[in-house]
Amino acid sequence: MPLAKLAAKVMAGMTLEELGFTEPVAPRHYAVKEAVFPFLKFPGTDTILGPEMLSTGEVMGISEDFGIAFAKSQLASGNVLPTSGTVLICVRDADKPRAVEIARQLHQMGFKILATKGTCMELIRNNVPSEFVFKMVEGRPNIVDYVIDGKIDLIINSTVGKQSIVDSFLIRRTALDRQVSYTTTIRGAAAVTKAIAALKNHKMTVKPIQLYYR
Repeated sequence: MPLAKLAAKVMAGMTLEELGFTEPVAPRHYAVKEAVFPFLKFPGTDTILGPEMLSTGEVMGISEDFGIAFAKSQLASGNVLPTSGTVLICVRDADKPRAVEIARQLHQMGFKILATKGTCMELIRNNVPSEFVFKMVEGRPNIVDYVIDGKIDLIINSTVGKQSIVDSFLIRRTALDRQVSYTTTIRGAAAVTKAIAALKNHKMTVKPIQLYYR
């Protein structure tokens, strides 16, 4: 439906009934839009998003399955999600309950789980196997060392507070430089987990966009 055109006519005084648009649109597919950011072109910049960030392009993934649609959007933006390997989880306290379930799903899919102290203790307390890894200020080998050595395939890291954001900057930047998939929100982590599960269980297919609107 051409919503912008219909909205303009409504603003001009026409009613939705006159326009024949009285039922909500209910697509049979999911469409996931992803912004493309030029972080690699600017060495030293932080990849965490703020209100001033502007993307240099957008891509979209479409599928009847949300996980596949999300995976397509990531692939199109240059972020290839792993379907095996090691996941690092380091999240703020408020995100730990959801992180437990996400970690459990990733473990069941065959991923090895690494976590910083607080997160690791929470995972083990909830019977999710995980191994401890140092933060930057705690010793070596630490998170960044693991990323540089190619031992991490996905990072889930949520932060809160100015100091926490500063402390985790090098992790984000190293992950970008080494092309390691990285998500900074627990909602993003949940979407990534669904996408990985879909990639492992379903074959990604492509079809003309017109077929979605028959």
